[in-house]
Amino acid sequence: MVVNLKKKRELVARMLNVGSNRVKFEPDKLDDIADSITREDIRSLIKNGVIWTSKPKGTSRGKAKAKLEIKKKHGTGAGSKKGRKTARTGKKELYVKKIRAMRYHLKVLKDRNDVNREIYWSLYKKINGGQIRSLTHLRDTVKDRKSQEGFKR
Repeated sequence: MVVNLKKKRELVARMLNVGSNRVKFEPDKLDDIADSITREDIRSLIKNGVIWTSKPKGTSRGKAKAKLEIKKKHGTGAGSKKGRKTARTGKKELYVKKIRAMRYHLKVLKDRNDVNREIYWSLYKKINGGQIRSLTHLRDTVKDRKSQEGFKR
């Protein structure tokens, strides 16, 4: 027997503060839903899982995201690039790359016993403070330090 549950659906929608299209009924328990008269009856059916609500549908951004990804990839060939090799890299990225290279070089120098512990840390701090600009500057500084030590002895 087909039961018209339109009014029940509207009542549930008002109770749960959702649209009537989002209210779902268990197909096997339609007779129980039709027999429920009071809000209390409906609350018990909701608690038992006979009545529930579906999630709201949103506008899908899937296609838009895919299109944007393709758009980002276009125009990135060698002919479209302007400026230096580093023009497209961020300042922070460039800084991190440079600092890591200098610290690694300094570590190698320490492992080779080209610089002692005190000189290592003074140079490390200078790198951190921005006094030493580049890997070449670091090498020159180490060379100067060595030549000064040679004069002291």
